Amino acid sequence: MGRKLRVAVIGGGIGGLTAARALLRRGLEVHVYESAPELKEIGAGVALGPNAMKALRSLELEGPVRAIGYQSPFQQLRTWKGRIISKTDATVAATRFGANGCTIHRADLLDVLAQSVPADIVSLSARCESVTTGEAGASARFTDGSEIEADVIVGADGIHSAVRASLFGPDAPTFTGKICYRSIIPVASLPAARLEPYEGLWLGPHGALVVYGVRRGELINVVAHYDDATYKHESWIAECDREEVLTRYRKWHPSLRELFAAGDLWYKWALYDRDPIPAWTLGRTTILGDAAHPMLPYLGQGAGQAIEDGCVLAAAIDKLGDDPVGALELYERSRRPRASQVVLTSRSRGADNHLVSPVAALKRDVRIAVRKRFSKDLTGRGESWIAEYDAGSPGALTG
Repeated sequence: MGRKLRVAVIGGGIGGLTAARALLRRGLEVHVYESAPELKEIGAGVALGPNAMKALRSLELEGPVRAIGYQSPFQQLRTWKGRIISKTDATVAATRFGANGCTIHRADLLDVLAQSVPADIVSLSARCESVTTGEAGASARFTDGSEIEADVIVGADGIHSAVRASLFGPDAPTFTGKICYRSIIPVASLPAARLEPYEGLWLGPHGALVVYGVRRGELINVVAHYDDATYKHESWIAECDREEVLTRYRKWHPSLRELFAAGDLWYKWALYDRDPIPAWTLGRTTILGDAAHPMLPYLGQGAGQAIEDGCVLAAAIDKLGDDPVGALELYERSRRPRASQVVLTSRSRGADNHLVSPVAALKRDVRIAVRKRFSKDLTGRGESWIAEYDAGSPGALTG
């Protein structure tokens, strides 16, 4: 390959900065354009499964992420009344999948990623409004009237992606009839002063709860899902009254109500679903992360899939750098089928988590327990294929 390819990454979130780190390590010229005035994430946790941690390992970022994150000694699944459905030792998962998962505050993860790339390759307050792409090059136009040109443009600008809209038109989200509440609660504010009584995934009628530690276990991230067809506001930053959460889960296990009562600040948002799109790439422009495959949160794979995208994109461009269009097509062939499958699996998992019928819920719980004991599926829910994947391996490029 002659001169370095110039890659413009639109979006400085988790996916965009991962892509930048991966591309830089392959010797490419990269610049990131972020619409916000600073690199900042909302105050929420993010789950990184074994697949995400292996991808970060390939970028030499696994250690820094684990240092600020939290590794549970086990993975626990419970009913809304507290009965344990399954429990898996983390060392078993690490042996089976090649890595243990990790949970981390989104802001902490973004800090690790931001510190892994030179500060001078990031332009802030640069909001992209459109892109133009072709066989010979690509350009992006910003709301301040400025324009840039690059050999390749990567849209990592989130669920309401301007890059995706320029390439393929606006998306058509569908309201799921489900909502989420979230809060971050200091362990020190709890009577038990520890994470263990609450940690895990709790399944109940019309809802499910995810509770895990972040920031070395000093904080507890709570995401509470519930069926509610009346609230349709998609924003992640709309606050709600704690009493609404306590009332909604008043019949769930007492330890959860104790946990919720310690949360001073709660947010609420509606969940919208989007079908997998048939293409990510046009000419010399492609998309990744939520811009390419926004998904429901029931598998905790949103960040993980974006991280995988960044690793595989860099590998594809490195392999076919003299043919940027072919490289982006290779990236899409390698990533779109898997990411689309994760989107659809997340959708079905939401229905399975919210079962109302006690009989149907019992059958689900028994199926999980039997599957874990008598098959190679360590998750008990058919998810092992997600954790087995290694985006940093040569086999991640297909075709």
